[in-house]
Amino acid sequence: MSEKPVLANIRHNPAGRIEVTARAIATTAAQAVIRCYGVVGMAPRNLRDSVVHVLRPEDQYKGLDVQINADRVTIDLYVVIEYGTRIATVARNIMETVQYAVEHALGKSQTTVNVHVQALRMDPRTKDEPQASRWRRLGTMGGLRGQRTDESED
Repeated sequence: MSEKPVLANIRHNPAGRIEVTARAIATTAAQAVIRCYGVVGMAPRNLRDSVVHVLRPEDQYKGLDVQINADRVTIDLYVVIEYGTRIATVARNIMETVQYAVEHALGKSQTTVNVHVQALRMDPRTKDEPQASRWRRLGTMGGLRGQRTDESED
C-alpha cells in the first residue's frame, strides 16, 4: 500500500490531519496584500481587453493564483499600486508581508510569492493637472515651495 505524498498545506498530528485549502491561503494572502503601503487593491488574474479594475473586497481572492506542491506553496499576486510610489519597494514589501502571513498561518512551510503589477492608479484629483503644477502644489520640486501655480493666479 503506497502512501500519498504530503503536500505543503497538510499537517498530520496524533489527533488527525489538518488541511488548509488553496482558497484559505488566497484569503490570507489577500488580507496581507491590502494592508501594504502603496497598494490600491487586487486586480483580476486575466485581463480582458487590457482593462484593469480593482476587485471588490469580497472578490480579492480572484487576484491570486495559489499552487501547492509537496514542499512549497507558490502564490502569484496581481495588484494595482498607487502612482508615485516606488514600484520595486512596494512589490518587495508585498512579497515579504504575504510570505510571513502565509508561513505563519501554515506553520513553517516554504512559500514563494510572485508579484505582478497590473496597473498604477493615479489620484483622480490630480489626473488632469499638468505635472509642473502638481510639483508646485506639492512642493516637491526644489525651490518651488510657496510659488503660485497656474490655478491660483488671480
